[in-house]
Amino acid sequence: MKAITFRKETPDDYHAVEELTREAFWNTARDKGNRICDEHLLVHRLRKSPSFVPELSIIAELDGKLVGHIIYSISKVVEDSGKAHDMLIFGPLSVLSNYQNKGIGKALMLHSFDVAKDLGHRAVIIFGHPDYYPRVGFRRAGEFGITDAKGNTFDAFMAYPLFEGALDGIHGRFHYDAVYDTLSQEDSFEFDKNFPPTLEDVPVAIDVLLNRLEAKARKAIERLGHHSLARMSHSSQCEVSALEGIDANAIKTIRKVMQEHGLRWGTR
Repeated sequence: MKAITFRKETPDDYHAVEELTREAFWNTARDKGNRICDEHLLVHRLRKSPSFVPELSIIAELDGKLVGHIIYSISKVVEDSGKAHDMLIFGPLSVLSNYQNKGIGKALMLHSFDVAKDLGHRAVIIFGHPDYYPRVGFRRAGEFGITDAKGNTFDAFMAYPLFEGALDGIHGRFHYDAVYDTLSQEDSFEFDKNFPPTLEDVPVAIDVLLNRLEAKARKAIERLGHHSLARMSHSSQCEVSALEGIDANAIKTIRKVMQEHGLRWGTR
């Protein structure tokens, strides 16, 4: 693959970036219980929010073609005393579907971390897939004494200090821009009228995997309640391995089936 180049997003890029984001996430919408994706609307609204960090809205290009984008906003870790510490959260991180699993997302992330550090930011905190983001250097936020807004900590809630000791002595609850939680399907449908029609995705049914598993493993996966392979991809290998009836052969089969359908799953 040719060298990836990065640059800051400009207003002239806005619609193209929203189109990229829409394409990257279109097939995940129904898997989240939605009829239509809302990530392109999220990008649109984040740019209008006071928490938006324009210097960290970064584009990835290959031969002048827009193939990836990452966007950041300011978040906070608030101590019990009320003292707040500014942090960063990113998302959506978008890569065109034909360019996924080629290292573009990781390269875009790492480049943005360097820019964020140079800008004087302390750390990045996200909710993400616990099989993927630790490969980049994220660690469970609870290791740093940081919980979500409700006081919980879990594998998918992770932090990335931008320099050594960045989170030393910082403990508290994590809060992010409310725009992430205020996207309605009605608003998404209305916003989507600004884009060309797209065929609805038909997710690959979970039965494709279940039919390849032994009885005990099949029952274990059925208990997760996933209806498609894409939804299955949100359950980490750690979570699945802990299920009764799952052994090494089952993990190998799950990974193989997911790969056959273009989905990355599990640790390496």
